[in-house]
Amino acid sequence: RAGPVKQQAPYLHLAELTASQFLDVWKHFDADGNGYIEGKELENFFQELESARKGAGVDSKNDNFGEKMKEFMQKYDKNADGKIEMAELAQILPTEENFLLCFRQHVGSSSEFMEAWRKYDTDRSGYIEANELKGFLSDLLKKANRPYDEPKLLEYTQTILRMFDTNGDGKLCLSEMARLLPVQENFLLKFQGMKLASEEFNAIFTFYDKDGSGYIDEHELDALLKDLYEKNKKEMNIQQLTNYRKSIMSLADGGKLYRKELEIVLCSEPPM
Repeated sequence: RAGPVKQQAPYLHLAELTASQFLDVWKHFDADGNGYIEGKELENFFQELESARKGAGVDSKNDNFGEKMKEFMQKYDKNADGKIEMAELAQILPTEENFLLCFRQHVGSSSEFMEAWRKYDTDRSGYIEANELKGFLSDLLKKANRPYDEPKLLEYTQTILRMFDTNGDGKLCLSEMARLLPVQENFLLKFQGMKLASEEFNAIFTFYDKDGSGYIDEHELDALLKDLYEKNKKEMNIQQLTNYRKSIMSLADGGKLYRKELEIVLCSEPPM
């Protein structure tokens, strides 16, 4: 009698994954879609990885599973937060030319990313339409002096669409796309626990936009971010604050940060 059919985790045994196979693996393990493989998901991943590597059933005793797992995390959990993010997984799995790492390594700073974003999100909706994505990626790769050919670019575009346009509405929102950034650069993730509802956001913006001009400058943004952090009782060092401010100011127009731009970063739902 055959045992129960276990849902096969895709492709872990292959020598090299294509970008889209990598995604299938990612989606399979990041079950709650929060951008991390953590907790139970991580154990599942590790177990499947072990069996794939042995090519046969893993010994059921598994005495040193905990030890092995710890070792594994030390090696791959680069920022030591106890979970695996997409770029870290891309280092564990031999992904074809590692297109994700290619973005991570080359789009070093969130400011570069935001500058490219700003050029394509012309109506400041907080979204890039699918048909603009190719231009956006091509710009990022150019900034990175990374040669690529047209078919590759198309494949990256398709893959990234599959990755981030989860609801299939043909557009990608800023906070999804920012997952291409390494987590410590990804200032948008930092605000995830502190997202504001629009009325809250409006009240805060109005408070800092003292003269009612509809925009705030760098100093006002600085004060706003500090307040936001204190309100959420989050630790914040000056260096980080400076970096976030710089990244957010990359969205600004000649030093003027308009309501709409800041809303993209701080609001839980991009404005309709």
